[in-house]
Amino acid sequence: MSPIIKRKGEKFTLPGKYLLFILTILCTGLIVLTFHTNFLSAPASAVGGFLITPMQEGISKVGSWLHTRSEELVQIRMLLKENEELKAQIDELMVENIRLQQDRYELTNLRELYDLDAQYDEYDKVGARIIAKDSGNWFHSFVIDKGAEDGLAIDMNVMAGSGLVGRITDVGPNWSKVMSVIADNSNTSGMVLSTSDNLIVSGNLELYAEGVIEFEKLVDSADRVVEGDKIVTSNVSDKYLPGILIGYISSINVDSNNLTKSGLITPAVDFEHLEEVLVITQLKQTVGDS
Repeated sequence: MSPIIKRKGEKFTLPGKYLLFILTILCTGLIVLTFHTNFLSAPASAVGGFLITPMQEGISKVGSWLHTRSEELVQIRMLLKENEELKAQIDELMVENIRLQQDRYELTNLRELYDLDAQYDEYDKVGARIIAKDSGNWFHSFVIDKGAEDGLAIDMNVMAGSGLVGRITDVGPNWSKVMSVIADNSNTSGMVLSTSDNLIVSGNLELYAEGVIEFEKLVDSADRVVEGDKIVTSNVSDKYLPGILIGYISSINVDSNNLTKSGLITPAVDFEHLEEVLVITQLKQTVGDS
């Protein structure tokens, strides 16, 4: 038997010193081969590239994604901050816009009152603001912020817009209650301005839902009164000063007695939107007062 290889039964054994010698020679040969050629480095590089390159690409993509998300979060925070600032500016602008609209509306009302005051310059007047109203859509009964301390009294006439609103029915120290010509219990002696024919103007809240009130007892045998004629307060009215515009005739009907006429009037005042009024500070003189 060879002194190098021994057999013990079926097992093959190699002495340790020979195995170490063989491995040493093999390693030395591989070192020399690797140093002078790329016989092993090329496959190793290929294997490394196959395994490491995808990993590097994945890490790079994850890093890029994280960087992008980070920038987006910063931008989102900036946008949220800018959005809050813009909301605050919008709120301020809305408040300012509402204030300007209110000022413009009030200025328009005051201009109308100024024109009305100039139109009826023969009467002394006091301006007042409406502070309360009865229930309903229309200003058929309301309270103003002037009263006895301001020289106001019951039955003083009240105007707004383009003409007559109504009259004072109750007075306190610093308030007065006004009943308008559209109220159901209001009856006003009127006159057709173009013909001087007298009639009675009656308030009707149900009709005013269509923008009109009614008149009756018009004697017009000559058929001179037509639609569009102005109706003003009459000289024979016991509560209202003469010549104040009430409204315009919108329709005329002959009554069943064939003697009088009745119809509808479009008031000169918008009783849905009232804020300020003018109060004439003189009362209608009657025979009893004289």
